[in-house]
Parts: sequence; C-alpha cells; structure tokens
Amino acid sequence: MAQDYYDVLGVSRDASADEIQQAYRQLARNYHPDVNTEPAAEERFKELNEAYSVLSDPKSRTRYDRYGPAFRQIPEDYDERVAAGAGAGAGAGAGAGAGWAGGRRGRGPRVRVSEDLGDGFGPFQDVGVDFEDLFGSMFGAGGARGPVRGADQEAEIPLSVEDAYRGGRRSITLSGVEGARTYEVNIPRGVVEGQRIRLAGEGGRGSQDAPAGDLFLRVRITPDRRFRLDGRDIHVQLPVTPWEAALGATVPVPTPDGPAKVTVPGGSSSGRRLRLRGEGMPDPGGTPGDLYAELRVMVPPEPDRRERELFEELAATSDFDPRRQS
Repeated sequence: MAQDYYDVLGVSRDASADEIQQAYRQLARNYHPDVNTEPAAEERFKELNEAYSVLSDPKSRTRYDRYGPAFRQIPEDYDERVAAGAGAGAGAGAGAGAGWAGGRRGRGPRVRVSEDLGDGFGPFQDVGVDFEDLFGSMFGAGGARGPVRGADQEAEIPLSVEDAYRGGRRSITLSGVEGARTYEVNIPRGVVEGQRIRLAGEGGRGSQDAPAGDLFLRVRITPDRRFRLDGRDIHVQLPVTPWEAALGATVPVPTPDGPAKVTVPGGSSSGRRLRLRGEGMPDPGGTPGDLYAELRVMVPPEPDRRERELFEELAATSDFDPRRQS
C-alpha cells in the first residue's frame, strides 16, 4: 500500500492505541462488504485492515514510524547491525564505519519485493533483501569480523476465516531473490490477524557458515461476505422469515466449521443478536471466542396469491404498530 497508514485510519501520528482502535472500528463498520456494496468498499476494507494490523501492534508501529511503508523489508536487527558496524569503524579507523559512511549513509538498504506464485492463497508479498549489498558496505572492504547470522525475513500470508479457523498444513510458494521456493507450513488452528508463523532457518543466509535467519509469515484475514471478526468473536447475519421471528423456530446458522443450529425466540425483530458461546475463533492456549448471529427478518420478494391473502388477513386482524411509541 502506498497510502500513509495514519491517513487511511484518519488519525494523527501521535494517536493513542484507543483512538486507533476506535477509528478502525467505525470505518470497518462503514466499509465492511456485508453492509457496503460499493465497488471500492472491499478494497477500502482491505486497506483499513492492513493499516490497523500495523498500527495496533506497538512493535510494528514503531518500525513503521521509523522506516515508513517499507519497514517489512528491513531486517528486525538492522539497527543493531548498523550500530555494531559503526562501533567497529570507530576502533579500526578506515574499517567498518568508514565503509558504511562512504557507501549508503542516508540511502538505507536496497530491497527487492516480489509477488507470490499463487497456490490458492491470493496475493502474496514476499521479502527479498540483497544482504550482501546491505551489509557488505557496512563492514568495509575487509568484510565482517567473523560469522554473522542471517537476517530474519517476513512475508504476508492471506487466509480466509475458514482457513484460519481450521488450520492445518499447507504448501505455499514464494518468489524471492533466489527464485521461487515452496514451503510446507503448519497453520495453527485459530490464528488471528497479525499473528506470525515462524519458519525456522528459512530466512536470509548467514555469512561464513553462520546459521540462516528465520522467515515469519504474518497472517492477514481476508474480507468475508458471511463472517466478520472482532478479536476472536465471529459475527454473522442470519436471515429469518416473519413467521420464524414471530413464532420462534430452530434454524441453521453458518459457522466456519459448518452449519450449526440456533433457537430463535418468538417475538424477535431484526437486529436481535443470538450468542453461541464458544463457537467463535478457537484459541489453543485459552478461551475460544463466541459466535453472534444477528437476525434479519426477510419477507417474500414476490408473494404469491395465497401468501398475499394471509398477509392481508394478518394486517386486518393485528393491531400491532411498530411505529407507535410505547
């Protein structure tokens, strides 16, 4: 995304965590595909999710404030390595510090960004950093003083609500500096937005036989027309007929794990929420979320003759007036 994340959420750069959350929730309600059918709404909703996933995490927000939109392409230990290089230069005269000062001061690292090859997960943004170019000048022409562990890298893995709910092993293909690579990823059941999946030893290569860094896959939950996530709670709209709402009924409700049954109390109106405890997003290390089904009373779009007669009879018999103040 090219937009500034603060602008996307409409908050100032010194906004508090509560202000960021409040702005996100308000905008997400306005642009969620379930309630906004404008062509650009879904893309806007994706932008909001991306901005919130970064600014709601103190660590990623700090890195974003420092490096801007390219912060994901900057190794997490980048500042430490720069500091180490500067220190070596101070002790070695024209060594590491001089190499860094004469090479890239003020320009920052050169980063290559590539796209996923697909594999059913949708758009994928991978990180390919030219580490030799990045750290070679930092340590000067003489090279590093000893082995250096490879840098950690990060990529984004888009998941549907169902995929995040169920978890399981997946094969994903990423393209990077060294070409396309396929990874076997074990997605934990119940992963949520912003959670990271670690692939040990799959990051940048180390120098002088030092171990490689790790690859972190940051989860992004893609917009869904049926399910809306709020933390680990899942919200879904449940259409019911006027007679089911008036008389009560047991009806099926969709969940990421398949249909479940819910009892609609008699006398229900649109907007009433029914709670299914523990049917939200799983949490292997804690309490699962809940599923909330919001009723929407629907009428036949084109009632046949008998249906119309029954509605007319009801209209003539009932003295119920929803517009009358009680």
